[in-house]
Amino acid sequence: MADLITELGARYGRDWAPVTVGESGARVWRTARHYLKIALTPPHPDPAAAPSAEAARCTWLAAQGFPAPEVVEHGDRDGFSWLVTTALPGRPISDPWPAHQADGVVDALAGLTRALHALPVADCPFDRTLAVTVPLAKAAAAADLIDLTHLAPEYAGWSTTDLLAELDRTHPATEDPVVCHGDLCTPNVLLDPDSLAVTGVLDLGRLGRADRHLDLALATRSLTRAGLDPARFLSRYGHPEPDPTLIRFHRLLDEFY
Repeated sequence: MADLITELGARYGRDWAPVTVGESGARVWRTARHYLKIALTPPHPDPAAAPSAEAARCTWLAAQGFPAPEVVEHGDRDGFSWLVTTALPGRPISDPWPAHQADGVVDALAGLTRALHALPVADCPFDRTLAVTVPLAKAAAAADLIDLTHLAPEYAGWSTTDLLAELDRTHPATEDPVVCHGDLCTPNVLLDPDSLAVTGVLDLGRLGRADRHLDLALATRSLTRAGLDPARFLSRYGHPEPDPTLIRFHRLLDEFY
Protein backbone atom coordinates (compact mmCIF):
# COMPACT_ATOMS: atom_id res chain seq x y z
CA MET A 1 0.00 0.00 0.00
CA ALA A 2 2.86 2.40 0.80
CA ASP A 3 4.19 2.18 -2.76
CA LEU A 4 0.74 2.88 -4.19
CA ILE A 5 0.23 5.89 -1.90
CA THR A 6 3.66 7.22 -2.90
CA GLU A 7 2.80 6.82 -6.58
CA LEU A 8 -0.56 8.54 -6.20
CA GLY A 9 1.05 11.24 -4.10
CA ALA A 10 3.43 12.02 -6.92
CA ARG A 11 0.43 12.69 -9.14
CA TYR A 12 -1.86 14.55 -6.75
CA GLY A 13 0.41 16.02 -4.08
CA ARG A 14 2.16 14.57 -1.08
CA ASP A 15 0.09 16.29 1.59
CA TRP A 16 -2.32 13.37 2.13
CA ALA A 17 -4.04 13.59 5.52
CA PRO A 18 -5.93 10.61 6.99
CA VAL A 19 -9.72 10.76 7.32
CA THR A 20 -10.97 8.91 10.38
CA VAL A 21 -14.75 9.47 10.04
CA GLY A 22 -16.65 6.52 8.58
CA GLU A 23 -16.85 2.75 8.94
CA SER A 24 -16.40 1.47 5.40
CA GLY A 25 -13.33 -0.66 6.16
CA ALA A 26 -11.33 1.23 3.56
CA ARG A 27 -8.56 3.64 4.48
CA VAL A 28 -9.21 7.20 3.33
CA TRP A 29 -6.91 10.20 2.86
CA ARG A 30 -7.50 13.67 1.52
CA THR A 31 -5.63 16.66 0.14
CA ALA A 32 -7.06 20.10 -0.46
CA ARG A 33 -8.41 18.93 -3.82
CA HIS A 34 -8.77 15.14 -3.74
CA TYR A 35 -9.86 12.13 -1.72
CA LEU A 36 -8.13 8.75 -1.91
CA LYS A 37 -9.81 5.54 -0.75
CA ILE A 38 -7.84 2.27 -0.67
CA ALA A 39 -8.87 -1.20 0.49
CA LEU A 40 -7.68 -4.76 0.17
CA THR A 41 -9.36 -6.64 -2.66
CA PRO A 42 -11.67 -8.23 -1.97
CA PRO A 43 -12.37 -6.58 1.41
CA HIS A 44 -15.78 -8.29 1.50
CA PRO A 45 -17.67 -10.77 -0.71
CA ASP A 46 -19.72 -7.79 -1.88
CA PRO A 47 -18.05 -6.52 -5.09
CA ALA A 48 -19.38 -3.03 -4.26
CA ALA A 49 -17.07 -2.96 -1.23
CA ALA A 50 -14.04 -2.40 -3.49
CA PRO A 51 -13.37 1.35 -3.79
CA SER A 52 -12.86 1.07 -7.54
CA ALA A 53 -16.41 -0.29 -7.87
CA GLU A 54 -17.74 2.97 -6.46
CA ALA A 55 -16.54 4.88 -9.53
CA ALA A 56 -19.44 3.87 -11.78
CA ARG A 57 -21.96 4.83 -9.12
CA CYS A 58 -20.40 8.26 -8.64
CA THR A 59 -20.51 8.89 -12.37
CA TRP A 60 -24.10 7.65 -12.71
CA LEU A 61 -25.42 9.69 -9.80
CA ALA A 62 -23.69 12.84 -11.01
CA ALA A 63 -25.37 12.34 -14.39
CA GLN A 64 -28.74 12.41 -12.56
CA GLY A 65 -27.94 15.90 -11.25
CA PHE A 66 -26.71 15.03 -7.74
CA PRO A 67 -23.46 16.42 -6.27
CA ALA A 68 -21.49 13.18 -6.33
CA PRO A 69 -17.69 13.31 -6.29
CA GLU A 70 -16.01 13.48 -9.69
CA VAL A 71 -13.96 10.36 -10.37
CA VAL A 72 -10.34 11.18 -11.16
CA GLU A 73 -9.02 7.65 -11.37
CA HIS A 74 -9.63 4.17 -9.99
CA GLY A 75 -8.07 0.77 -10.30
CA ASP A 76 -7.07 -2.59 -8.82
CA ARG A 77 -3.45 -3.70 -8.44
CA ASP A 78 -1.22 -5.71 -6.13
CA GLY A 79 -4.14 -6.83 -4.00
CA PHE A 80 -5.51 -3.32 -3.50
CA SER A 81 -8.47 -1.41 -4.92
CA TRP A 82 -8.41 2.38 -5.00
CA LEU A 83 -10.48 5.38 -5.97
CA VAL A 84 -9.41 9.02 -6.31
CA THR A 85 -12.17 11.64 -6.44
CA THR A 86 -12.39 15.39 -6.25
CA ALA A 87 -13.00 16.92 -2.84
CA LEU A 88 -16.40 18.57 -2.48
CA PRO A 89 -17.25 21.65 -0.42
CA GLY A 90 -19.43 21.64 2.67
CA ARG A 91 -19.65 20.15 6.15
CA PRO A 92 -20.90 16.63 6.94
CA ILE A 93 -24.22 16.36 8.72
CA SER A 94 -22.38 14.40 11.43
CA ASP A 95 -20.54 17.59 12.46
CA PRO A 96 -21.92 19.60 15.39
CA TRP A 97 -24.42 22.19 14.13
CA PRO A 98 -25.78 25.27 15.91
CA ALA A 99 -29.15 24.64 17.54
CA HIS A 100 -30.89 27.12 15.26
CA GLN A 101 -29.77 25.10 12.21
CA ALA A 102 -30.62 21.62 13.47
CA ASP A 103 -34.10 21.45 11.91
CA GLY A 104 -32.78 22.76 8.59
CA VAL A 105 -30.03 20.13 8.57
CA VAL A 106 -32.60 17.36 9.07
CA ASP A 107 -34.84 18.86 6.38
CA ALA A 108 -31.91 18.91 3.94
CA LEU A 109 -31.30 15.19 4.45
CA ALA A 110 -35.01 14.46 4.05
CA GLY A 111 -35.11 16.45 0.81
CA LEU A 112 -32.09 14.61 -0.56
CA THR A 113 -33.67 11.27 0.32
CA ARG A 114 -36.94 12.20 -1.38
CA ALA A 115 -35.08 13.26 -4.50
CA LEU A 116 -33.04 10.05 -4.64
CA HIS A 117 -36.10 7.88 -4.15
CA ALA A 118 -37.98 9.79 -6.85
CA LEU A 119 -35.46 8.79 -9.54
CA PRO A 120 -36.81 6.28 -12.10
CA VAL A 121 -35.88 3.00 -10.48
CA ALA A 122 -35.86 1.13 -13.80
CA ASP A 123 -33.08 3.42 -15.04
CA CYS A 124 -30.72 2.54 -12.19
CA PRO A 125 -28.21 -0.11 -13.33
CA PHE A 126 -27.15 -1.20 -9.83
CA ASP A 127 -29.07 -4.01 -8.09
CA ARG A 128 -29.09 -3.94 -4.28
CA THR A 129 -32.33 -5.82 -3.74
CA LEU A 130 -32.43 -8.57 -1.12
CA ALA A 131 -31.86 -11.24 -3.76
CA VAL A 132 -28.37 -9.74 -4.05
CA THR A 133 -27.55 -8.38 -0.59
CA VAL A 134 -28.76 -11.24 1.62
CA PRO A 135 -26.61 -13.91 -0.11
CA LEU A 136 -23.64 -11.53 0.11
CA ALA A 137 -24.33 -11.04 3.82
CA LYS A 138 -24.37 -14.81 4.32
CA ALA A 139 -21.13 -15.13 2.37
CA ALA A 140 -19.52 -12.56 4.67
CA ALA A 141 -20.71 -14.57 7.68
CA ALA A 142 -19.34 -17.79 6.20
CA ALA A 143 -15.98 -16.05 5.70
CA ASP A 144 -15.99 -14.98 9.38
CA LEU A 145 -16.01 -11.29 8.44
CA ILE A 146 -18.66 -10.11 10.92
CA ASP A 147 -17.11 -7.93 13.63
CA LEU A 148 -19.03 -9.13 16.69
CA THR A 149 -17.27 -6.56 18.89
CA HIS A 150 -18.94 -3.63 17.09
CA LEU A 151 -22.56 -4.75 16.86
CA ALA A 152 -25.40 -2.37 17.60
CA PRO A 153 -26.44 -2.47 21.28
CA GLU A 154 -29.54 -4.56 20.59
CA TYR A 155 -27.30 -7.33 19.23
CA ALA A 156 -24.57 -7.17 21.87
CA GLY A 157 -23.40 -10.64 22.78
CA TRP A 158 -24.99 -12.27 19.72
CA SER A 159 -23.06 -14.84 17.70
CA THR A 160 -22.88 -14.96 13.94
CA THR A 161 -25.26 -17.92 14.07
CA ASP A 162 -27.74 -15.81 16.07
CA LEU A 163 -27.54 -12.99 13.54
CA LEU A 164 -28.08 -15.34 10.60
CA ALA A 165 -31.06 -16.98 12.25
CA GLU A 166 -32.66 -13.58 12.89
CA LEU A 167 -31.93 -12.49 9.33
CA ASP A 168 -33.77 -15.54 8.01
CA ARG A 169 -36.62 -15.20 10.49
CA THR A 170 -37.34 -11.56 9.65
CA HIS A 171 -36.64 -11.63 5.89
CA PRO A 172 -39.41 -9.53 4.23
CA ALA A 173 -41.78 -11.23 1.82
CA THR A 174 -41.89 -8.20 -0.51
CA GLU A 175 -39.84 -5.11 -1.38
CA ASP A 176 -40.65 -1.54 -2.44
CA PRO A 177 -37.59 -0.73 -4.55
CA VAL A 178 -36.39 2.81 -5.17
CA VAL A 179 -32.95 4.25 -5.91
CA CYS A 180 -31.28 4.05 -2.50
CA HIS A 181 -28.00 5.53 -1.33
CA GLY A 182 -27.46 2.30 0.56
CA ASP A 183 -25.36 3.79 3.38
CA LEU A 184 -27.34 6.94 4.13
CA CYS A 185 -25.54 8.03 7.27
CA THR A 186 -24.79 11.55 8.48
CA PRO A 187 -21.05 11.53 7.59
CA ASN A 188 -21.95 10.77 3.96
CA VAL A 189 -23.86 13.97 3.16
CA LEU A 190 -22.25 17.42 2.96
CA LEU A 191 -24.15 20.69 3.40
CA ASP A 192 -23.30 24.31 2.74
CA PRO A 193 -22.82 25.72 6.26
CA ASP A 194 -24.88 28.83 5.50
CA SER A 195 -27.64 27.84 3.08
CA LEU A 196 -27.78 24.15 4.18
CA ALA A 197 -28.00 23.13 0.53
CA VAL A 198 -26.64 19.64 -0.18
CA THR A 199 -23.14 20.02 -1.65
CA GLY A 200 -21.95 16.42 -1.62
CA VAL A 201 -23.23 12.84 -1.52
CA LEU A 202 -20.39 10.50 -0.54
CA ASP A 203 -19.55 6.80 -0.07
CA LEU A 204 -21.71 5.57 -2.90
CA GLY A 205 -20.48 1.98 -3.09
CA ARG A 206 -23.87 0.57 -2.04
CA LEU A 207 -26.04 2.82 -4.20
CA GLY A 208 -28.66 0.91 -6.16
CA ARG A 209 -32.18 -0.43 -6.38
CA ALA A 210 -33.36 -1.42 -2.90
CA ASP A 211 -36.32 -1.12 -0.57
CA ARG A 212 -36.77 2.47 0.65
CA HIS A 213 -36.66 1.21 4.24
CA LEU A 214 -32.94 0.58 3.82
CA ASP A 215 -32.23 4.31 3.59
CA LEU A 216 -34.86 5.19 6.18
CA ALA A 217 -33.44 2.67 8.66
CA LEU A 218 -29.84 3.84 8.41
CA ALA A 219 -30.64 7.55 8.19
CA THR A 220 -32.86 7.59 11.27
CA ARG A 221 -30.32 5.59 13.28
CA SER A 222 -27.52 7.92 12.23
CA LEU A 223 -29.55 11.05 12.99
CA THR A 224 -30.30 9.73 16.47
CA ARG A 225 -26.60 9.15 17.09
CA ALA A 226 -25.88 12.70 15.90
CA GLY A 227 -28.44 14.17 18.30
CA LEU A 228 -30.78 15.18 15.48
CA ASP A 229 -34.49 14.47 15.11
CA PRO A 230 -35.35 11.26 13.20
CA ALA A 231 -39.11 11.84 13.56
CA ARG A 232 -38.76 15.19 11.80
CA PHE A 233 -36.75 13.49 9.05
CA LEU A 234 -39.50 10.92 8.45
CA SER A 235 -42.19 13.60 8.46
CA ARG A 236 -40.34 15.80 5.99
CA TYR A 237 -39.52 12.79 3.84
CA GLY A 238 -43.24 12.03 3.71
CA HIS A 239 -43.26 8.62 5.42
CA PRO A 240 -43.87 9.44 9.09
CA GLU A 241 -44.74 5.87 10.08
CA PRO A 242 -42.39 3.41 8.34
CA ASP A 243 -42.82 -0.29 9.01
CA PRO A 244 -40.84 -0.95 12.22
CA THR A 245 -40.19 -4.57 11.27
CA LEU A 246 -38.57 -3.44 8.00
CA ILE A 247 -36.54 -0.79 9.81
CA ARG A 248 -35.22 -3.43 12.20
CA PHE A 249 -34.49 -5.90 9.38
CA HIS A 250 -32.44 -3.44 7.36
CA ARG A 251 -30.46 -2.36 10.41
CA LEU A 252 -29.74 -6.01 11.11
CA LEU A 253 -28.67 -6.58 7.50
CA ASP A 254 -26.27 -3.66 7.83
CA GLU A 255 -24.39 -5.57 10.56
CA PHE A 256 -23.10 -7.92 7.85
CA TYR A 257 -21.48 -5.11 5.82
